[in-house]
Amino acid sequence: MERSFQAEVRSLSLGKGEVFRGEGILAVTKALLQSGVSYIGGYQGAPVSHLIDVLGDARDMLDELGIYFENSASEAGAAAMLGASINHPVRGAVTWKSTVGTNVASDALSNLASAGVIGGAVVVLGEDYGEGSSIIQERTHAFAMKSQMWLLDPRPNLTSIVDAVEQSFELSEATNTPVMLQLRIRACHVHGEFICKDNRAPAISRKHLIEDAKFDYGKICLPPSTYAHEKQKIEQRWPAALSFIREHRLNETFEGSSTQSVGVILQGGLYNGVLRALQQLGLADAFGDSRLPLQVLNVVYPLVPDEIVAFCKGKTDVLIVEEGQPNYIEDAIESILRKNNVLARVFGKSVLPMAGEYTGEVLLRGITRFLETTKPEGVDLQHATDVSSDLTGLKNTAADLLDGAVPNRPPGFCVGCPERPVFSAVKLVQRKLGQIHVSADIGCHTFGTLPPFNIGSTVLGYGLGLASSSGIAPLMNSRVVSIMGDGGFWHNGFTSGVINAIHNKHDSVLLIMKNGYTSATGTQNIPSSIKTGETAPLPLDISRALRSVGVDWVKTVTSYKVSQMADALTDAMTTGKPGLKVIIADGECQLERQRRIKPVNAKRLKQGKRVVRTRFGIDDDVCTGDHSCIRLSGCPSLTIKPNPSALRTDPVATVNQNCVGCGLCGEVSHAAVLCPSFYKVDVIQNPTLGERMLARIRAFVIDRLAGSRSLSRAV
Repeated sequence: MERSFQAEVRSLSLGKGEVFRGEGILAVTKALLQSGVSYIGGYQGAPVSHLIDVLGDARDMLDELGIYFENSASEAGAAAMLGASINHPVRGAVTWKSTVGTNVASDALSNLASAGVIGGAVVVLGEDYGEGSSIIQERTHAFAMKSQMWLLDPRPNLTSIVDAVEQSFELSEATNTPVMLQLRIRACHVHGEFICKDNRAPAISRKHLIEDAKFDYGKICLPPSTYAHEKQKIEQRWPAALSFIREHRLNETFEGSSTQSVGVILQGGLYNGVLRALQQLGLADAFGDSRLPLQVLNVVYPLVPDEIVAFCKGKTDVLIVEEGQPNYIEDAIESILRKNNVLARVFGKSVLPMAGEYTGEVLLRGITRFLETTKPEGVDLQHATDVSSDLTGLKNTAADLLDGAVPNRPPGFCVGCPERPVFSAVKLVQRKLGQIHVSADIGCHTFGTLPPFNIGSTVLGYGLGLASSSGIAPLMNSRVVSIMGDGGFWHNGFTSGVINAIHNKHDSVLLIMKNGYTSATGTQNIPSSIKTGETAPLPLDISRALRSVGVDWVKTVTSYKVSQMADALTDAMTTGKPGLKVIIADGECQLERQRRIKPVNAKRLKQGKRVVRTRFGIDDDVCTGDHSCIRLSGCPSLTIKPNPSALRTDPVATVNQNCVGCGLCGEVSHAAVLCPSFYKVDVIQNPTLGERMLARIRAFVIDRLAGSRSLSRAV
């Protein structure tokens, strides 16, 4: 995995009164254990991938408490687990990445929200919105409103996060409604401390099984039950939620010390950013005491009208800090105030951006505009304006020094990534066959759409590369190529892509990147991963799965063999055989491989054993300075340096110290018939006696030949 938490998980056993210190994700895990959950599931995805990793490393502790945990095959599978809480008083939690995961899980969630739950059912969401996001820019809020699931957005400190997890279960049970808890990336990785409680073994668990199954037709999502469910949401669950939020004070009010004429209503997850902006403006101190009144919405859906009204009464102006669009909260608060004859003016997207992450700079500017417009008493407006102006001046100065904007730095493949040579092969095939339509997919291979490859015309969803080609393939005069990772294959691609293609007799080409893991999310295991340990299940085989549903044309090619991959692609594109043709590009994720072999090699070196590291280099005298090798491979370790020859001005290619010895540079040069400037070097540590003697003989011969050459030049 990307990171092991085996050392940190020991803190999950801390008891009542002890102090937990660590990261946000670990705090969430501890809160789950303190809440008495019976089962936990989920699918990895930033920023909650580590929650799956932590739970995996804490299996012994989960087993001791009788908690069932599984790394689900998809978000839909994880969401369906929550069905255990519909008829039985068992608490369950699942986790996945934000809107893309919720989209996959939506069918199960809609049915769950309609039927309602008896046991607490909580979805921990990694709300991946903003500058650090890797997905489409949408919010979870709309789904919570649509299905009427309650949505918590706690302040990003460990105590608030832990309280929110525990309160989510209580709110779920008090209202018979599943609850969503969203955590932004900064909340997931924030560090801090909180006072622990004892872990709770669930009343119903793997150690204390359910004796009798239950059936209640009223819980089945069929008419007329669904009509009753809708009425229950409005007449029972909604009022119960408002009462619970109000009575347990899930939302927080902070009275200001300077003025009461204005106030700020904000999402809990934005609390730290707002406080920092206020501190820079001289309106809050380092301990979080704000001079402006704050209403912190730790529950952003549903809103409690009387809390909003009570906060806004007597104020002339209120700022709503709501990240992203549409501005659901701002519109709802505007409606609440007008219906209750509260005349305070509402500011929100009028002074803050309609879209994009609310970073510290954005909040500072927005709050300054709000203050300049409303001019509240007791606030030094000149100081606020000066601070904002200084920031603008600092940015302008930086831009001048940089002589323009900082260039974009899009993400790319890791050094030695086994997927890079596949895209090199596709480029070579396009030289022969012309431009090929490529339906790309979500995963590391999405980076192939970026320079230097620019391969991939569409990206529609995880595991949907092949399915997304079904509309365009019949309209193209040549076969199309679809790309899918092995993680996407097992997640969604096998059923939505492969089986759909076989059923509808598609004549196209599928490239499956078999790197062994869901690498983009932190190299978690998938069904086809080679697992270790006596109790590890046998991996599933992609090739056998393909043939079992009628795919006859299947070839497995080592990813790094560019020539062989190009030949296989050419064959697939030109063969007269109809139907789906699948090429499995087999190469272990290089990042995971390095993590695996480095400790092994370090141990061997410590023991004085022989270790061989392969590296590649470029002969400066042979390199022509054409740089085709760089354009075809795009490896970060392949770069340029000044030409050592005084007679040539073009810089030559060079391999830097990041090289992991994958051999792609040489493979590409061979496949594309480029200059033979690459050479391979085996760096041997703790060599054998024979290798030492051979090295001395070689050095002697080379020295003699070099000496003879120098002598002949002198003559």
